[in-house]
Amino acid sequence: MTNSVLNVLKVFGLSGIAFVVGVSVTPILTHYLYKYKLWRKEVRQLAPDGAGTPIFAKLHADRETKVPRMGGILIWGVLLLLIYLFYFLSLAGWPIFVKLNFLSRSQTWLPLFTLVAASILGIVDDLWQTLGKGNYLAGGMRFSWRFSLILVIAIIGALWFYFPLEKHDIYIPFFGNIFLGWLFIPFFILVMMATFSGSVIDGIDGLSGGVMAAIFGAYAGIAFFQNQIDLATFSAVLVGAIAAFLWFNIPPARFYMGETGILGLTTSLTVIAFLTDAVSVLPLIALPLVLDSASVIIQLTSKKFFGRKVFLVSPLHHHFEAQGWPSYKVTMRAWILASVSAMVGMVIAILGR
Repeated sequence: MTNSVLNVLKVFGLSGIAFVVGVSVTPILTHYLYKYKLWRKEVRQLAPDGAGTPIFAKLHADRETKVPRMGGILIWGVLLLLIYLFYFLSLAGWPIFVKLNFLSRSQTWLPLFTLVAASILGIVDDLWQTLGKGNYLAGGMRFSWRFSLILVIAIIGALWFYFPLEKHDIYIPFFGNIFLGWLFIPFFILVMMATFSGSVIDGIDGLSGGVMAAIFGAYAGIAFFQNQIDLATFSAVLVGAIAAFLWFNIPPARFYMGETGILGLTTSLTVIAFLTDAVSVLPLIALPLVLDSASVIIQLTSKKFFGRKVFLVSPLHHHFEAQGWPSYKVTMRAWILASVSAMVGMVIAILGR
């Protein structure tokens, strides 16, 4: 087989394998999640915007204390299994396994570190929530702690890009490189914290899974076009694992992604955006994250300075629910928006080179 055919097999084949493996192991994961009752013990009374209204509690009263969290373990667990499985198989020297290995220092070490670090932070947060500990608005770890730990990950990533990788600029499609110098470090940190703020999208059955699959699919396409095959495979395997998660997360959800899923995905997404030099199109590719995060910021700002709400409740997807939209309608329309914006962003990133 030609190298291009092998590349297609590697990216799309391993994505398919990730889906099959994910679907196969989910019954084991859900068995333990239900056995140990790893769900919230009380319905949340406060929205991420701090609103303690009957609206928010009503939106969550039906299933929040019946459906376990930490389904995100499936996503990063499948990726870890496949990335190290094919790495160790490649050590045998068989050409096919050497080709399928996608653990590489230049392309996947950094997103893998970020994914695992943030996911571990998330699983601690999820455990706190299921045990009824912590006093964050949504339960669990204090927001200041969560913010600080994600900030540490962001700083490590920024310094790694700036010094070992000598990355000092960003690329703007159809325009060219913009040199940032040392400003690259705070810019990287700002982007990761902004992407992290998009984690509020994990709030309706199937919503975050479908949106994140579209986003990582777009970056898999960008990386493939740039011949960063290992990074494209990494992204595509995440898509396959997310699809397996989504198989059990569509309404009615068998489990929720939880912080261990969404934190790992949003932070590693930032790293992939910078590795592909396509961070300038990240707001477009990840448009649903931007809209949800912006709705919370707008709501908080309006309440603080004007004493009134812009939305019935935020994030935006809950506003639509509060208006009477069925949750599945909110989810499906978000999937459509995510798919279209991701495709347009991918095309701009590729043609803009």
